[in-house]
Amino acid sequence: MIVDAQIHIWKPQTPDRPWVRDEPHLADPLTYERLLPLMDDAGVDAVVLVPPSWEGDRNDYSLEAATRYPQRFAVMGRLSIERPEAREELERFLVPGMLGVRLTLHPVRHKTWLFDGTADWFWPAAERLNIPVMVHGPTFLPELGTIAARHPGLRMIVDHMGIWKDDVDDLFAAAAMRTIALAQHPNVYVKTSAAPTLSTQAYPYRNVHDPIKRIIDAFGPQRCFWGSDFTRIRCSYRESVTMFTAEMDFLDAGDKDWIMGRSLATALGWPYAAGSIT
Repeated sequence: MIVDAQIHIWKPQTPDRPWVRDEPHLADPLTYERLLPLMDDAGVDAVVLVPPSWEGDRNDYSLEAATRYPQRFAVMGRLSIERPEAREELERFLVPGMLGVRLTLHPVRHKTWLFDGTADWFWPAAERLNIPVMVHGPTFLPELGTIAARHPGLRMIVDHMGIWKDDVDDLFAAAAMRTIALAQHPNVYVKTSAAPTLSTQAYPYRNVHDPIKRIIDAFGPQRCFWGSDFTRIRCSYRESVTMFTAEMDFLDAGDKDWIMGRSLATALGWPYAAGSIT
């Protein structure tokens, strides 16, 4: 059972569906109909869909995919926590197909959330509601550690190993130590996603295997989720899988079982995926 912790899907730009923010990762939209055969070819059973920022904070298309193919897709949805109505929306956020919230803290418009009080209400509310939270904020790892310690019932997932996109090759090793510092918090998990982007070498990107190993050793396979972030990697989808399943000889069969699907299905409480892994 292989479960991908992150892929963006999106529809073509139209007047009623403008790309309101960042430019897409690919020139052509990645629809879920286009994604399904790619998953089959790569041997990926299920995918957690993360709605992309360039469509704004809307989750409808990803939820459409999860409704049509509940055994293949689920969603970690976007929530604009700065809006007053977000508090009420969070109370009813976990509709069918929705597993939790995904926050991005690195855009300029979000960088003050941890310091100006904007996010203060969110963490205890997510903890109370038992809603997992994926967080992409590589420059705010110490602050995320403080939040995790303050809210031990909060399931916090650090995206992309907590690594900034420019920390490639030798810089990745130093950056990994900042992420490893979060392993002391048992409620913090890490997505080993987008790993191919952290090396300028060719597949299988052996120069970044050791930092990945150290992250996995620190958190343990039960708190590590494999993910491709397929729309911005330089290799094929299948190679993003085999980088872990075939090329990392420090992972045994049990490690792979957890990292490639079991840990994510268990931590996020995905009924289909968790029930399919025995």
